[in-house]
Amino acid sequence: MTRKLSFLSAGLALVASLILAAPEPSTATAAEIKIARDDHWLVIKAPDVPGKEIRINYLEAYCRAGSTDADWVKHTMVGHRTETLSASDKQIKLRCKVNDGLVVEHDIRAVSDGVTFDLTVTNPTDHPNEAEWAQPCIRLGDFAGGEKDDGTGPDIKLERAFIFLNGKLATMPTPPWATQARYLPGQVWCPKDVPRTDVNPRPLSTLVPDNGIIGCFSRDGKWIFAAVFDPTQELFQGVAQCLHNDFRIGQVPPGQTKKIRGRIWIIPNDPARLVTLHKEWLAKP
Repeated sequence: MTRKLSFLSAGLALVASLILAAPEPSTATAAEIKIARDDHWLVIKAPDVPGKEIRINYLEAYCRAGSTDADWVKHTMVGHRTETLSASDKQIKLRCKVNDGLVVEHDIRAVSDGVTFDLTVTNPTDHPNEAEWAQPCIRLGDFAGGEKDDGTGPDIKLERAFIFLNGKLATMPTPPWATQARYLPGQVWCPKDVPRTDVNPRPLSTLVPDNGIIGCFSRDGKWIFAAVFDPTQELFQGVAQCLHNDFRIGQVPPGQTKKIRGRIWIIPNDPARLVTLHKEWLAKP
């Protein structure tokens, strides 16, 4: 119990220090955030933040259910091909053709405080889909700093990363921190409406997140990066200096279509503002 309390106290102290250190809100405008496609990477160009850009493996994988204790390559991954339909520094349109027959159209747009995602998932086949979720892998080492002072290692600086628990921002490692799984290390948080058998085969936390937000503070303490998809499959602290909000597809019956949306915010360090922006985004049709 003492160790758990020390983790919590350290996390709250860090959040407080980062918020107090934040500068007056300023800088980013619609003209400054741009996007680009570089092979399989979605590149967010934000010149005011540490690292100047954030790269996302978009998409790393489409995934089957029953994945929590399964071989990632032999069972979970459903192959796919992505083609770029159009690309400018403000809007990119992609089409993914998944090996189970799903077709996923992605409309990705740069906005004044981040990026929006509008996905249309169609099942043009006569059979059920196998891919029930997918993961964009967001690389944040340059933004948040690495786990070691020289910036190396598989993790971002964990105490700069956060989710929301019990109505409050909770920095990592969120106690109790799970340490057992098919693959190590990392940490997964499963929303209450998603089967715990259907997430990443990394250590699965017993904690249930309040919402789909996962994010981190910049290494200079001035910025917040946060990501969310609706619906969310899982939150994941990965081992490529990455964070994930992986989106849920579920079952798309033959001949039918499903909509999914996502949002990335890159804003001055103001957690209360992030919560407000998220609520406003959820309220939009």
